[in-house]
Amino acid sequence: MGLVMSKNIEVLSDKNALIARALQLILSRMKTAIQQRGLFTIALSGGSTPKPLYEVIAQQQLPWDKIHVFWGDERYVPPHHPDSNQLMARNVWLSKVGIPEENIHSMPTNDSEPRIAAAKYEQHLQDFFRSTSENFPALDIVLLGMGDDAHTASLFPQTEALSVDNRLITVGHKDGNMRLTFTYPFINAARCVMFIVGGVNKRSALAKVFAPEADNYQYPSRLIKPQGELWWLLDEAAGSELTS
Repeated sequence: MGLVMSKNIEVLSDKNALIARALQLILSRMKTAIQQRGLFTIALSGGSTPKPLYEVIAQQQLPWDKIHVFWGDERYVPPHHPDSNQLMARNVWLSKVGIPEENIHSMPTNDSEPRIAAAKYEQHLQDFFRSTSENFPALDIVLLGMGDDAHTASLFPQTEALSVDNRLITVGHKDGNMRLTFTYPFINAARCVMFIVGGVNKRSALAKVFAPEADNYQYPSRLIKPQGELWWLLDEAAGSELTS
């Protein structure tokens, strides 16, 4: 666990360059993980920004039986609901490649009580990684987006989920709607965390996230300080005002 976080910020010319760079980083870390440990684990984010990334991953020739896919957060809707993060990734990527169904670790959203579902997914993760409740397992890559309020995963400003530091999964809230989400310490246990952020509407939030001092609970992306690599991949519209 004695890794020192390395933070890399790259501003790419446009969305296409952003996706190409993200793909390059993912494929190199996938190769290393499979060589070293025999499998590759990745947690996906929802939203529109990573959709073209998933589409281009689906076009690669990859050892699908060694790739395990998780989700960093999920709206608490049925799996076939149009708002489901799982459904989007299945439609544009997972249904188009030969990945075994048991390698797709979607968050359960069928329980009447989201806290029960959160506990079930946490148990599933601990079983998969053979970890204990005292240890946070390390995913190879956690993909994250960021909202214009600086939320990431379903860790929203000034919400209860931000204070959960002893579990892998908790319940997030947005406008009265429930979500399941990775906790920030579980994200921080990853070998590599990759933010993929595009759009001019993200500029002011990024300025707060990168400011020397600001309120972590008002700008939750500030809580993401992984033990491994941290990448911020930004398009020109989002990152043009950031200086080194």
